[in-house]
Amino acid sequence: MRTVCDTDGTRYLLVKRSSESSLVRDPETGEKRYLPNGELTVLDGASALDVAAAGVPDSIRRVVTAAHTEQALGLLVELADRGPIGIRELLSAYDLCESDLHGLLLEFRAAGLVEERDVAGERGYDATETTREAVAVLRP
Repeated sequence: MRTVCDTDGTRYLLVKRSSESSLVRDPETGEKRYLPNGELTVLDGASALDVAAAGVPDSIRRVVTAAHTEQALGLLVELADRGPIGIRELLSAYDLCESDLHGLLLEFRAAGLVEERDVAGERGYDATETTREAVAVLRP
């Protein structure tokens, strides 16, 4: 699949091309429509999969790419629901070893999903607004 853009710079995924027009899909809405070939430019080097992923809100993409396991996703959900939580409580309340917990928190901080907080005089962590938005969308 190829990526194309129209004269306004809007990116689409090329579904089918004929002699006069092309069927394209909007990655944000999934809507398909025909556009004249003269209005489309092929974007070489633009990954169709990256363009397709761009149709998903940023907060969801970040959570999906950072939370590689159900435990990781669960940690983000817990921080969104209960945060901020002190590091001692995180270590005692959940079945993660210290190195796994710190590894996840490091990845989540790098992704902008959690931030360090002071909780009762000790280091703790809280979900960012990005994480809270994503969790709200992911829940039914």
